Amino acid sequence: MDGIILINKEIYKTSRDEINTLCHIFNTKKIGHTGTLDPIATGVLVVCINKYTKLVNILMSLEKEYIAKIKLGIKTDTLDITGNILEQRKCNVTKKDIEKVLKSFIGIYKQTIPLYSAKKINGKKLYEYARNNENVKLPTNEVEIYDLKLISFENDEITIKCNVSKGTYIRSLIQSICDSLNVIGTMSNLIRTKQGKFDINDSYTIEEVKNGNFKLLKAKDILNYKIYNLNDLEYKKVKNGNHIFIDSNEENLILTYNDNELAIYKKSKDMYIPSIMLI
Repeated sequence: MDGIILINKEIYKTSRDEINTLCHIFNTKKIGHTGTLDPIATGVLVVCINKYTKLVNILMSLEKEYIAKIKLGIKTDTLDITGNILEQRKCNVTKKDIEKVLKSFIGIYKQTIPLYSAKKINGKKLYEYARNNENVKLPTNEVEIYDLKLISFENDEITIKCNVSKGTYIRSLIQSICDSLNVIGTMSNLIRTKQGKFDINDSYTIEEVKNGNFKLLKAKDILNYKIYNLNDLEYKKVKNGNHIFIDSNEENLILTYNDNELAIYKKSKDMYIPSIMLI
């Protein structure tokens, strides 16, 4: 079974937990996801199965949309509500203040990667340093915030919608927002609502997958590339990874034969050459 499936990740499950269950359901070890969600988070987890794991890097680069809740007045070590409370205090902030700060984060900025994350430093994951009470300098990552909107603000809880680039930690973004507001706060809920054109409304729970209620997607469903159907001679060339001539000006083409996706080829001068082989 080959394809891409949209999973609505369950709260308090790790992304790896969901993948392990899918490996059992589909009876394969060749499954990968395209962007880790924290255990507290739910929402879109794009999963590639068998030959479509070759598309993981393309899909990881897609823009992501989240709806996040911020609980003011609490600071934790993990930057979310599941962590140990480090500080509690009353916070005074206005809706106008929040909207102004949110607007200031739109664009590119250097984000500090959370201590409780799987990012590796010197071969060891950051959360391992945290659990061992070892000091480590937290790395930074340049990310882009495409859009950041206030959805609601009531009872010391802020709800925001954010569209962000690959590699953005929403917990860290929330920490930076709270710092700019001169308050303390922590992430209390997170939903990934979109990844690229993948929408949470088109995703499936693990239980639905177990019951056979799901649809597998192909490259043609997720990439805005034209399809080119190979003839017999072209098929033999592509099967061996050879360059071929196709009368087209498209930068990328999905090559098919008998309705089976074989490869993604990219234009190079007058020829098309292999980009991703799906054989």
